[in-house]
Amino acid sequence: MSEAMVLGPTGVSPAGGCGCGGSSQSANAESGVSASVRPSMADAPEGQNMVYALGNLSYDFGTEARRDSFKQLMPPVEINGDVVPANPYDARQLVAYLGENVSEARALTWTLNVELTPVYALEPTGAFGADLYGRLVEILAAEILGEGEEDHIQRVSIPGRLTGNTVRLFSGQVVPVLQLENPRGMYGWKHNALISQAAQAVSGRTSATADLETIQKNLRGFLDRVYYDLRNLGVLSSDRAVNFAATNAFQAAMVFSEALGGGMQLETIETEMSPFARADADAWDVKMKFFDPENTRRARRVYRFTVDVSELMPVTLGQVRSWTTAV
Repeated sequence: MSEAMVLGPTGVSPAGGCGCGGSSQSANAESGVSASVRPSMADAPEGQNMVYALGNLSYDFGTEARRDSFKQLMPPVEINGDVVPANPYDARQLVAYLGENVSEARALTWTLNVELTPVYALEPTGAFGADLYGRLVEILAAEILGEGEEDHIQRVSIPGRLTGNTVRLFSGQVVPVLQLENPRGMYGWKHNALISQAAQAVSGRTSATADLETIQKNLRGFLDRVYYDLRNLGVLSSDRAVNFAATNAFQAAMVFSEALGGGMQLETIETEMSPFARADADAWDVKMKFFDPENTRRARRVYRFTVDVSELMPVTLGQVRSWTTAV
């Protein structure tokens, strides 16, 4: 009787040596392929699986067969008078197809990307599964708009739980599965509209000394600093506190009006465990320090607020406090 067969990473391979001397070489080849792909794994502390991450939304087909199924199901498109087959890699065509067939969104592997690198595979589950898939389609449709358009979404915040499972993407990369339970906390951030509204509100304060353009520049620098310089996987409690601070940028702009209106810019963001909090809270103090780029001798202004990340949706505790410091 022939030896038992088991599924390997690249297909079907014998469970043991076949006596032909080729099994060892085949195993080494498969091992080489697997080792060449570095998995994007989020290592959560023991007993902690909550994630609050920032990034961009994307999608993956997983296999060639899945990709070809979309290519066959999507209607052809007309380009310069010529009718051509659909291209599922064109996000605009895919969004138009999903808009008419929302159930097809379940056939995709939705991913959260940081700088074009997938870090999580998103898996909507539970009673809100259909709503979550619809929300993912809406966010993707807004992400592919032109950068100058008001409704363009540049970042998303995704709360979820690590399941311990992984998914292999079409490229061969292995990413952890993030389970989405409900739409709470899943936001698409319209960068342009947020900066414009916040800057106008700040410039209207009587204490504002900087012009509107400077305030907008400082606000954009504040958001870019959080999104790019302090990027993280949103697993650690301190990282989730920082990410939640970024998603509250509009409210933060109202609080930071004195610093932003005075032409100050963000210098550092620090987190430390709060010494005082509710008994069941996982509270962290987020300190944001601002400085004057045109006058380094001017005292820094520090703003501190407390964030409780004990739930999937973080919340702020107490009021924002501020003071000046020499360094």
